[in-house]
Amino acid sequence: MSLDVIAEEEMVDVSFPKPQADGTYADAKGGTEMMAERITDILERNGLDDKINVIHSRVREDSIDLSKKNILLLHDTCDDPEAAHLSKPSSRNKFDKIVFVSNHQMQSFHYQHALRYKETHVIHNAIDPIVLTEPKPTERINLIYHTTPHRGLEILVPCFEWICNHFKDQVELHLDVYSSFNAYGWADRDIPYKGLFEKVDSHPNMTYHGYQPNDVVREALKQAHIFAYPNIWQETSCIAAIEAMSAGCEIVCPNHAALPETTAGFATMYQYHEDPNSHAHEFIETLVNAIHSHRSAGQQSKLEMAKVYIDNFYNWSYRESEWLQLFSKLLRE
Repeated sequence: MSLDVIAEEEMVDVSFPKPQADGTYADAKGGTEMMAERITDILERNGLDDKINVIHSRVREDSIDLSKKNILLLHDTCDDPEAAHLSKPSSRNKFDKIVFVSNHQMQSFHYQHALRYKETHVIHNAIDPIVLTEPKPTERINLIYHTTPHRGLEILVPCFEWICNHFKDQVELHLDVYSSFNAYGWADRDIPYKGLFEKVDSHPNMTYHGYQPNDVVREALKQAHIFAYPNIWQETSCIAAIEAMSAGCEIVCPNHAALPETTAGFATMYQYHEDPNSHAHEFIETLVNAIHSHRSAGQQSKLEMAKVYIDNFYNWSYRESEWLQLFSKLLRE
């Protein structure tokens, strides 16, 4: 099997633009921003915004409000430069609690920065469950990729090209790509991926949609069968996978970072490889098998169970109660 997968030393630079003075990014509409909006809403609706101060990942000189309980909610990886200050007890002591979005993320911070467990807490991300009113299309199998390009799109595209050749005359396949750094207002960061986007758009079995609002992506997920995700980025959680599972999609991804925890054993998972070409071969084998078995009764039953789990565990109603319990506990201390 010969694949035109980008060699590790040739991978595009995935460094990010500099944030604004407060550490945030202008016009960002990613998962972190969606979580921040909902938590702010919880505080305001419950009359706690004058008692609780939630800081999202980026800490600045004016972040701490001494008149309130201060919570640092981290979405980033443990090696992010913005998290380096947590190695200092004097910095950690400024927060009444440090909250993580997965146990995987929390453990990595403990190892990297020697945090004490009593300083930390885990509250997973959440979504509004996706309501399915119609069955999935049956005339073809639709694959989707709906996260930023640096997380594995450069592996997915050549692999899908090979798979289309493998499956021609057997089953019709289509890949929809919703991927752009415009989700964070970083249009210039798409430039290194322009050739990849053009390759997607020029292929008869692929469509490039660029950045689309979350409600558009959620509708697209209702028509998709498989979230094809050869992930190479250290996920601390994965809202894209959570929403895909809520939409009844099968997840094909490696056992990398927080993905096993996020997908709770329901994903079609394979062994992660650091080498891109080895990773690509593992991904192709797993995805081909997933396509072959996707419509089987056993797989469809698994997807139904996954949706029930996701819609309950990652539901905002359930998650809000966890946040309110934490707020109440801190206010009593």
